[in-house]
Amino acid sequence: MKIALCQTNPIIGDFAGNSAGLLRAMDQARQRGCALAIFPELSLCGYPPQDLLERPDFLRAHATCLEDLITRVTGISIILGTVEHRRGPGKPLHNAALLIEEGRITGTARKQLLPTYDVFDETRYFEPGDGSVAVTVHGLRLGLTICEDIWSEDRLYANDPVMDLTEHQGPLDCLVNISASPYYHGKIGERTDVFSALCRRHTLPLVYVNQCGGQDELLFDGHSMLVDASGAVRAAAAGFREDLLVIDTDTWQPASGAIPREQPGDSIDQVLKALTLGVRDYLGKTGFSSAVLGLSGGIDSAVTAAIACRALGPDKVLTAALPSPYTSRASTDDAACLAENLGCPFKTIPIGPAMEAYREALAPLFSGYDEDVTEQNIQARIRGNLLMALSNKFGHLLLSTGNKSEMAVGYCTLYGDMSGGLAVLADVPKQMVYELASLLNREKEIIPARIITRPPTAELKPDQLDQDDLPPYEILDPILAAWLEEHLSIDEITARGFERRVVEDIIRRVTLNEYKRRQAPIGLKVTSKAFGQGRRYPIVQRFRGC
Repeated sequence: MKIALCQTNPIIGDFAGNSAGLLRAMDQARQRGCALAIFPELSLCGYPPQDLLERPDFLRAHATCLEDLITRVTGISIILGTVEHRRGPGKPLHNAALLIEEGRITGTARKQLLPTYDVFDETRYFEPGDGSVAVTVHGLRLGLTICEDIWSEDRLYANDPVMDLTEHQGPLDCLVNISASPYYHGKIGERTDVFSALCRRHTLPLVYVNQCGGQDELLFDGHSMLVDASGAVRAAAAGFREDLLVIDTDTWQPASGAIPREQPGDSIDQVLKALTLGVRDYLGKTGFSSAVLGLSGGIDSAVTAAIACRALGPDKVLTAALPSPYTSRASTDDAACLAENLGCPFKTIPIGPAMEAYREALAPLFSGYDEDVTEQNIQARIRGNLLMALSNKFGHLLLSTGNKSEMAVGYCTLYGDMSGGLAVLADVPKQMVYELASLLNREKEIIPARIITRPPTAELKPDQLDQDDLPPYEILDPILAAWLEEHLSIDEITARGFERRVVEDIIRRVTLNEYKRRQAPIGLKVTSKAFGQGRRYPIVQRFRGC
């Protein structure tokens, strides 16, 4: 039997569009001789629908669309991720997988392990399923699971849906897992390791079908795959785009004529693909077709511009230099060179006159006070206002260019460089920004070499460097990763060889600047712990670590 792994990119709540995409993939699978097509978790409504699940009209629209879709399933069986209504005590919904054959539902599995960590909050909406389900399709016995259900041992849940399947559902030919598993750097290897161990433990192959596409800050990488009973990945769908992969269950290999693809793995290339997809989908799904951003001559804005041009096309990315009297000639020259290399429109808007207007307006109140960070922040806010004006006038989405390292310690200005509708690098540590720049320059120089080699500077006062206020990024970034992603204590981080006073100062800054991050534009998640919905810390608190 041939099975199609249908990797889709839904838009949440676009029932007509999502249904049309499912039907197209179903037709393609039928034409390629497949008896079964498998789709991702909640693929009809899109994942994660969040509080839309509390709206009766949303659920009615889902039910209506599902009823219509079921009637159109002929000549092929499908496994589809949907919302299912339930009655009785508990939550009113299940996260379900339906087996649909010839216009009717012939099997239903319900997600048992409902994640509540990081970005997930499924117990807010769903009641867990109370048992594992296997279905038979053309003589093949399939154990149906949904996303988290196959992560039981890795995440130390009390119950194990796969063990329940193998012990109580009779002999199985294959495990099937439909998923909406968000990406972060390292997740692909982590996922493959878990799946390989699972297959070896139960001596069963696994068919895994994952959503792809950007949804707000979440990036779904796809990489649907077939893992054989020995734990080897035998076939994998493309990453970060829709795809249809056909496998042959007689050999548990890709079907003859299938397009060869690279094995999934973790690399900086995958991060670049993820960010490019995130920009393209966020703008496209929210109705924007173009972007604007400021080019400072620094590496963050350079990498942001390069990603935007990859995602949207150079003609859809307006760039602008906004030099002040403190901006070096090297910065403006490098910004212009970058724009020329990218082939995107470039404008220059000097901010000196606006700075002078602010200085004159505030002179009566600031008389007797020395210039300090106040005047530096005014420069950033002038730039933010001018860029927002370009956004409003021409309908471009303003891209914020700050990185995770700066966001963590508050080295950014509210209503200034934090202005924008999407923060492309908000979850990218500074050292990874440099890795991305090297990758972008791998085939030819796009980002001028001087942008990469110059010491980082905000250029808000004479001879300013980032390291005047911050530790070197090779020290800052690992401390931030240890605190934010590994949840280590000050003592544990210090034991790694970092100076205690430096660690304490960094953590103090992270804590004090929570209020800024709450007001920041949405950022694309590419690490295991991003600022945003997956990291919920109070603004008002006095715990500084120990």
